[in-house]
Amino acid sequence: MAKGSAGTFEGSAHVAPPGEIDTRHGVILYMENVTVSFDGFKALNDLSLYIDDGELRCIIGPNGAGKTTMMDVITGKTRPDTGSVFLGQGTDLTTMSEYQIANAGVGRKFQKPTIFPTHTVFENLELAMQSDKRVWPSLFARLTGEQRDKIAQVMATIGLTEVCYSPAGLLSHGQKQWLEIGMLLMQEPRVLLVDEPVAGMTHQEMDRTAALLTGLAGEHSVVVVEHDMAFVRSIARKVTVLHQGSVLAEGDMDTVQNDPRVVEVYLGA
Repeated sequence: MAKGSAGTFEGSAHVAPPGEIDTRHGVILYMENVTVSFDGFKALNDLSLYIDDGELRCIIGPNGAGKTTMMDVITGKTRPDTGSVFLGQGTDLTTMSEYQIANAGVGRKFQKPTIFPTHTVFENLELAMQSDKRVWPSLFARLTGEQRDKIAQVMATIGLTEVCYSPAGLLSHGQKQWLEIGMLLMQEPRVLLVDEPVAGMTHQEMDRTAALLTGLAGEHSVVVVEHDMAFVRSIARKVTVLHQGSVLAEGDMDTVQNDPRVVEVYLGA
Protein backbone atom coordinates (compact mmCIF):
# COMPACT_ATOMS: atom_id res chain seq x y z
CA MET A 1 0.00 0.00 0.00
CA ALA A 2 1.11 3.53 -0.65
CA LYS A 3 2.12 5.59 2.34
CA GLY A 4 2.62 9.09 1.00
CA SER A 5 4.72 11.43 -1.05
CA ALA A 6 7.88 10.28 0.66
CA GLY A 7 7.90 7.56 -1.96
CA THR A 8 7.49 4.43 0.15
CA PHE A 9 4.86 1.73 0.40
CA GLU A 10 3.94 -0.14 3.53
CA GLY A 11 1.14 -2.26 4.91
CA SER A 12 -1.49 -0.97 7.29
CA ALA A 13 -4.13 -2.39 9.56
CA HIS A 14 -6.61 0.17 8.25
CA VAL A 15 -8.77 -1.08 5.42
CA ALA A 16 -11.13 1.26 3.58
CA PRO A 17 -14.73 0.07 3.13
CA PRO A 18 -15.62 -1.26 -0.34
CA GLY A 19 -15.96 1.58 -2.81
CA GLU A 20 -14.22 4.09 -0.54
CA ILE A 21 -10.82 5.52 -1.51
CA ASP A 22 -8.40 5.53 1.40
CA THR A 23 -6.75 8.98 1.48
CA ARG A 24 -5.77 9.13 5.14
CA HIS A 25 -2.27 10.35 4.18
CA GLY A 26 -3.76 13.15 2.07
CA VAL A 27 -2.66 11.69 -1.27
CA ILE A 28 -5.21 10.21 -3.67
CA LEU A 29 -3.02 9.27 -6.64
CA TYR A 30 0.44 7.73 -6.46
CA MET A 31 2.81 6.96 -9.31
CA GLU A 32 5.98 5.32 -8.01
CA ASN A 33 9.08 4.82 -10.20
CA VAL A 34 7.02 4.20 -13.33
CA THR A 35 8.86 3.34 -16.55
CA VAL A 36 7.24 2.74 -19.94
CA SER A 37 9.26 1.89 -23.04
CA PHE A 38 8.16 1.75 -26.67
CA ASP A 39 10.67 0.05 -28.98
CA GLY A 40 13.54 1.06 -26.73
CA PHE A 41 12.33 4.67 -26.22
CA LYS A 42 11.47 5.48 -22.61
CA ALA A 43 8.24 7.45 -22.75
CA LEU A 44 8.26 7.46 -18.94
CA ASN A 45 11.55 7.15 -17.13
CA ASP A 46 11.32 6.29 -13.41
CA LEU A 47 8.45 8.77 -13.00
CA SER A 48 7.13 9.44 -9.50
CA LEU A 49 4.13 11.72 -9.05
CA TYR A 50 1.79 12.35 -6.12
CA ILE A 51 -1.58 14.11 -6.37
CA ASP A 52 -3.24 15.26 -3.15
CA ASP A 53 -6.91 14.66 -2.49
CA GLY A 54 -8.89 17.63 -3.77
CA GLU A 55 -5.99 19.49 -5.37
CA LEU A 56 -5.75 21.13 -8.77
CA ARG A 57 -2.47 20.15 -10.47
CA CYS A 58 -1.20 21.44 -13.80
CA ILE A 59 1.13 19.23 -15.83
CA ILE A 60 3.24 20.96 -18.47
CA GLY A 61 6.19 20.04 -20.63
CA PRO A 62 7.42 19.92 -24.23
CA ASN A 63 6.03 17.52 -26.80
CA GLY A 64 7.33 14.02 -26.08
CA ALA A 65 7.74 14.73 -22.36
CA GLY A 66 5.45 11.83 -21.41
CA LYS A 67 2.25 13.66 -20.49
CA THR A 68 -0.10 11.51 -22.59
CA THR A 69 1.65 8.29 -21.60
CA MET A 70 1.30 9.30 -17.95
CA MET A 71 -2.48 9.60 -18.37
CA ASP A 72 -2.59 6.36 -20.36
CA VAL A 73 -0.90 4.54 -17.47
CA ILE A 74 -3.21 6.04 -14.83
CA THR A 75 -6.31 5.02 -16.80
CA GLY A 76 -5.08 1.53 -17.71
CA LYS A 77 -4.66 2.11 -21.43
CA THR A 78 -0.93 1.45 -21.13
CA ARG A 79 0.71 -0.94 -18.69
CA PRO A 80 3.98 0.20 -17.11
CA ASP A 81 7.11 -1.90 -17.53
CA THR A 82 8.02 -1.19 -13.91
CA GLY A 83 6.62 0.84 -11.06
CA SER A 84 3.39 1.19 -9.10
CA VAL A 85 0.21 3.22 -9.59
CA PHE A 86 -2.25 3.44 -6.71
CA LEU A 87 -5.55 5.20 -6.18
CA GLY A 88 -5.52 5.94 -2.48
CA GLN A 89 -3.80 3.50 -0.18
CA GLY A 90 -5.07 0.21 -1.48
CA THR A 91 -6.32 0.32 -5.09
CA ASP A 92 -3.60 -0.94 -7.43
CA LEU A 93 -4.53 0.50 -10.83
CA THR A 94 -1.95 -1.62 -12.66
CA THR A 95 -4.04 -4.73 -11.98
CA MET A 96 -7.29 -3.24 -13.30
CA SER A 97 -8.95 -2.77 -16.69
CA GLU A 98 -9.81 0.67 -18.08
CA TYR A 99 -13.47 0.06 -17.21
CA GLN A 100 -12.63 -0.95 -13.64
CA ILE A 101 -10.40 2.10 -13.17
CA ALA A 102 -13.19 4.39 -14.39
CA ASN A 103 -15.61 2.75 -11.97
CA ALA A 104 -13.08 3.11 -9.15
CA GLY A 105 -13.17 6.88 -9.50
CA VAL A 106 -10.81 8.04 -12.27
CA GLY A 107 -12.32 10.05 -15.14
CA ARG A 108 -10.46 11.20 -18.24
CA LYS A 109 -11.39 13.95 -20.65
CA PHE A 110 -9.59 13.77 -23.97
CA GLN A 111 -8.67 16.86 -26.01
CA LYS A 112 -11.35 16.16 -28.62
CA PRO A 113 -14.82 16.01 -27.04
CA THR A 114 -16.53 12.61 -27.22
CA ILE A 115 -20.20 13.48 -27.00
CA PHE A 116 -23.37 12.25 -28.71
CA PRO A 117 -24.07 15.09 -31.20
CA THR A 118 -27.63 14.10 -32.12
CA HIS A 119 -28.72 13.83 -28.49
CA THR A 120 -29.60 16.80 -26.30
CA VAL A 121 -27.37 18.06 -23.52
CA PHE A 122 -29.76 16.49 -21.01
CA GLU A 123 -29.68 13.14 -22.81
CA ASN A 124 -25.88 13.16 -22.99
CA LEU A 125 -25.71 13.59 -19.23
CA GLU A 126 -28.37 10.93 -18.73
CA LEU A 127 -26.43 8.46 -20.88
CA ALA A 128 -23.28 9.15 -18.88
CA MET A 129 -24.91 8.48 -15.53
CA GLN A 130 -23.65 5.57 -13.49
CA SER A 131 -26.28 2.90 -14.03
CA ASP A 132 -26.91 -0.55 -15.42
CA LYS A 133 -26.07 -0.13 -19.12
CA ARG A 134 -27.30 -3.57 -20.23
CA VAL A 135 -29.90 -3.43 -23.00
CA TRP A 136 -32.89 -4.85 -21.10
CA PRO A 137 -32.70 -2.57 -18.03
CA SER A 138 -32.00 0.44 -20.28
CA LEU A 139 -35.17 -0.17 -22.31
CA PHE A 140 -37.33 0.17 -19.22
CA ALA A 141 -35.27 2.68 -17.23
CA ARG A 142 -37.05 5.70 -15.82
CA LEU A 143 -35.20 8.55 -14.20
CA THR A 144 -35.84 9.01 -10.50
CA GLY A 145 -36.24 12.43 -8.96
CA GLU A 146 -32.79 12.09 -7.44
CA GLN A 147 -31.27 11.33 -10.85
CA ARG A 148 -33.01 14.31 -12.43
CA ASP A 149 -31.70 16.51 -9.63
CA LYS A 150 -28.20 15.19 -10.26
CA ILE A 151 -28.44 16.05 -13.97
CA ALA A 152 -29.76 19.52 -13.14
CA GLN A 153 -26.93 20.06 -10.67
CA VAL A 154 -24.28 19.06 -13.20
CA MET A 155 -25.88 21.20 -15.93
CA ALA A 156 -25.69 24.19 -13.61
CA THR A 157 -22.07 23.41 -12.74
CA ILE A 158 -21.00 23.31 -16.39
CA GLY A 159 -23.17 26.32 -17.31
CA LEU A 160 -25.42 24.61 -19.86
CA THR A 161 -28.82 24.78 -18.17
CA GLU A 162 -30.20 27.21 -20.77
CA VAL A 163 -29.33 24.85 -23.63
CA CYS A 164 -30.31 21.61 -21.90
CA TYR A 165 -32.68 20.56 -24.70
CA SER A 166 -30.41 21.60 -27.59
CA PRO A 167 -28.68 18.90 -29.64
CA ALA A 168 -25.08 18.63 -28.47
CA GLY A 169 -23.86 18.91 -32.04
CA LEU A 170 -25.10 22.52 -32.17
CA LEU A 171 -23.05 23.64 -29.17
CA SER A 172 -19.99 25.85 -29.50
CA HIS A 173 -16.58 24.24 -29.16
CA GLY A 174 -16.26 25.43 -25.59
CA GLN A 175 -19.73 24.20 -24.66
CA LYS A 176 -18.90 20.76 -26.05
CA GLN A 177 -15.82 20.65 -23.83
CA TRP A 178 -17.89 21.59 -20.79
CA LEU A 179 -20.49 18.98 -21.68
CA GLU A 180 -17.86 16.27 -21.76
CA ILE A 181 -16.62 17.39 -18.36
CA GLY A 182 -20.23 17.20 -17.19
CA MET A 183 -20.54 13.67 -18.55
CA LEU A 184 -17.53 12.70 -16.46
CA LEU A 185 -19.05 14.38 -13.40
CA MET A 186 -22.18 12.24 -13.80
CA GLN A 187 -19.96 9.25 -13.03
CA GLU A 188 -18.88 10.87 -9.74
CA PRO A 189 -15.10 10.55 -10.20
CA ARG A 190 -12.69 11.46 -7.43
CA VAL A 191 -9.86 12.14 -9.90
CA LEU A 192 -10.37 14.06 -13.17
CA LEU A 193 -7.67 13.95 -15.85
CA VAL A 194 -8.24 16.80 -18.31
CA ASP A 195 -6.21 16.96 -21.53
CA GLU A 196 -5.70 20.41 -23.12
CA PRO A 197 -9.16 21.72 -22.20
CA VAL A 198 -8.82 25.18 -23.79
CA ALA A 199 -7.37 24.28 -27.20
CA GLY A 200 -9.39 26.19 -29.81
CA MET A 201 -11.42 28.18 -27.28
CA THR A 202 -12.21 31.89 -27.31
CA HIS A 203 -10.85 34.03 -24.46
CA GLN A 204 -14.31 34.15 -22.90
CA GLU A 205 -14.59 30.36 -23.04
CA MET A 206 -11.14 30.03 -21.53
CA ASP A 207 -12.17 32.23 -18.60
CA ARG A 208 -15.27 30.13 -18.00
CA THR A 209 -13.23 26.93 -18.22
CA ALA A 210 -10.78 28.29 -15.67
CA ALA A 211 -13.67 29.03 -13.30
CA LEU A 212 -15.15 25.57 -13.87
CA LEU A 213 -11.93 23.66 -13.18
CA THR A 214 -10.98 25.69 -10.12
CA GLY A 215 -14.51 25.22 -8.82
CA LEU A 216 -14.27 21.45 -9.18
CA ALA A 217 -11.08 21.23 -7.12
CA GLY A 218 -11.76 20.31 -3.53
CA GLU A 219 -14.59 17.88 -4.19
CA HIS A 220 -12.47 16.35 -6.96
CA SER A 221 -8.76 16.08 -7.63
CA VAL A 222 -8.20 17.76 -11.00
CA VAL A 223 -5.11 17.08 -13.12
CA VAL A 224 -4.85 19.43 -16.11
CA VAL A 225 -2.41 18.85 -18.97
CA GLU A 226 -2.11 22.06 -20.95
CA HIS A 227 0.25 23.93 -23.30
CA ASP A 228 -1.36 27.37 -23.02
CA MET A 229 0.81 29.07 -20.41
CA ALA A 230 -1.55 32.02 -19.93
CA PHE A 231 -4.31 29.58 -19.01
CA VAL A 232 -2.01 27.58 -16.73
CA ARG A 233 -1.02 30.76 -14.90
CA SER A 234 -4.71 31.62 -14.42
CA ILE A 235 -5.50 28.35 -12.60
CA ALA A 236 -2.15 27.05 -11.35
CA ARG A 237 -1.74 26.20 -7.70
CA LYS A 238 0.97 23.59 -8.15
CA VAL A 239 2.70 22.84 -11.44
CA THR A 240 4.66 19.74 -12.45
CA VAL A 241 7.02 19.97 -15.41
CA LEU A 242 7.76 16.73 -17.27
CA HIS A 243 10.80 16.28 -19.48
CA GLN A 244 11.97 13.06 -21.11
CA GLY A 245 9.53 11.02 -19.04
CA SER A 246 10.57 12.33 -15.63
CA VAL A 247 9.70 15.21 -13.30
CA LEU A 248 12.02 18.10 -14.12
CA ALA A 249 10.59 20.63 -11.68
CA GLU A 250 7.61 21.11 -9.38
CA GLY A 251 6.15 23.94 -7.38
CA ASP A 252 4.07 27.09 -7.76
CA MET A 253 4.06 28.91 -11.08
CA ASP A 254 6.64 31.49 -10.06
CA THR A 255 9.05 28.78 -8.92
CA VAL A 256 8.62 26.75 -12.08
CA GLN A 257 8.83 29.57 -14.60
CA ASN A 258 12.01 30.92 -12.98
CA ASP A 259 13.75 27.53 -12.93
CA PRO A 260 16.62 27.73 -15.45
CA ARG A 261 16.13 24.10 -16.47
CA VAL A 262 12.47 24.71 -17.31
CA VAL A 263 13.29 27.86 -19.26
CA GLU A 264 15.90 25.95 -21.23
CA VAL A 265 13.84 22.93 -22.21
CA TYR A 266 10.35 24.42 -22.42
CA LEU A 267 9.41 27.99 -21.57
CA GLY A 268 12.35 29.51 -23.40
CA ALA A 269 11.60 27.64 -26.63
